[in-house]
Amino acid sequence: MSLRLSHSKVGLAASISIFEALFVFVAFVGHDSAGADEMRRRPNILLAISDDQSWIHTSVSGCRTIATPNFDRVAKEGVLFSNAICASPGCSPSRASILTGRYPWQLEQAGTHASSFPAKYFVYPELLEEAGYFVGYTGKGWQPGNFKASGRNRNPAGVSFSQRKTKDVPATGISKNNYAGNFKEFLEEKPADQPFCFWFGGFEPHRSFEKGSGLAAGKQLADVEVPGFLPDSEAVRSDILDYCLEIEWFDRHLGEMISAIEAMDELENTLIIVTSDNGMAFPRAKANVYEYGIHMPLAICLPSLVPGNRVVDDVVSLTDLAPTILDVAGVEHPVARGENNSMIGQSLIPLLKSKESGLTRFGREEVYSCRERHSSSRWENLTYPQRCIRTSRYLLIRNMKPERWPAGAPRKLQSGKLGPEDGGYHDIDACPTLSFMITEKLNPDVAPFFSLAVAHRPAIELYDIQKDPACLKDLSGEPKHQEIKVMLEAQLNLFLKTTGDPRLNGNDDVWEKYIRYSKMRSFPVPEWAK
Repeated sequence: MSLRLSHSKVGLAASISIFEALFVFVAFVGHDSAGADEMRRRPNILLAISDDQSWIHTSVSGCRTIATPNFDRVAKEGVLFSNAICASPGCSPSRASILTGRYPWQLEQAGTHASSFPAKYFVYPELLEEAGYFVGYTGKGWQPGNFKASGRNRNPAGVSFSQRKTKDVPATGISKNNYAGNFKEFLEEKPADQPFCFWFGGFEPHRSFEKGSGLAAGKQLADVEVPGFLPDSEAVRSDILDYCLEIEWFDRHLGEMISAIEAMDELENTLIIVTSDNGMAFPRAKANVYEYGIHMPLAICLPSLVPGNRVVDDVVSLTDLAPTILDVAGVEHPVARGENNSMIGQSLIPLLKSKESGLTRFGREEVYSCRERHSSSRWENLTYPQRCIRTSRYLLIRNMKPERWPAGAPRKLQSGKLGPEDGGYHDIDACPTLSFMITEKLNPDVAPFFSLAVAHRPAIELYDIQKDPACLKDLSGEPKHQEIKVMLEAQLNLFLKTTGDPRLNGNDDVWEKYIRYSKMRSFPVPEWAK
């Protein structure tokens, strides 16, 4: 592996050439028409994004406790990306990166959780709208956060279509938003001569889940594959079944949307992207840059352009989605307009148009991810800054403030007094699995897993994710892995510096100053700050 900046420099040149190629493609498919008819023939865009789903939890990936026929269909009719990495393991920074094609450290307030979204950063729905697309979203767009605080007059995902509701939900934790019904309303309002761009943001499988809903739906505890970083118990298995039930609800609405597009005879001309924002809401997954926090499901199809039934193993980033969408739509990138808020992601068009599977000649060797603040989890609202580089084999993590608690402080203040032991950890969503681990933390069968979730971590971690997807064996101290460790750490630091990460460019504490608009908590002063 060599030190290089292929992601930023080569990617920009590739995006421009791809744009030119796609312009020829768009012109070709509409060569026999003009004006409104040519506009109508431009590909439609449907991006479907679930909320907190790790890559492994689809039926096409072999998960026995789940049925996702519609995700599987998109994967079969297009491309299943086996190594898709989100830009952050938290909702709002990950979604901001998807919308902008930029990494969170390049987005100021939008790069952390529950803050704001500066209007100067271009988002692909607005760029497509300017180019003549009919734009909307339903469910969860960019959130949590306050987009109005930075000068935006609507959610960056577009115009909201979320009025239609349903009572027919399989569990109390599931949103009553009739996603598919709202998509159909969107299509009804769309002018006949316009292509569409729609964001389907499911609230599922975000917590909380109805406890026992998976079992009540007929799922079996014996079918659960418990990730290696969680204790294998009935409580954990049942919690995972509840999670799987919510993914199936998201997939059901995806299927209804695909059927609506088919009914319009537009499926051949619609780019469908299905993914998630970050990993499963369990300890050591969501809000962590381990595999189960950053490795996402991703399937993409566009029958008129993309050869189907392929699995691509190249590492790709969800920052790649925005430039891919612009290229498919034949819309200029911000840099082509002379703007300096360019997209750093690389268009996936070469991978999509290729007939290759596995590791292709069109991919790159590394992508990146990061986190700052997630919940209000520490004294003074401090973050837990992490940066990582992910190749097809290795994951190197840099924990920039290892003295801080990774899952949040163990105890918080309540009415000015110190609360109960283990009453904190608010970077882990409250759940039966965490409750079980706290209750059983002295049990020798559970204690190691509890420590993995909440204990302090070293400044550098290194994992062979092909052999150890659960990220249990840290290789950073092993002599035979020193060369790869040094190389990956240097490459990570160089990329961060070159792309303007404040943590490496003399503005280390800026993340602590961004306003949080969600719930705030109080915590005692940590020992290291006294």
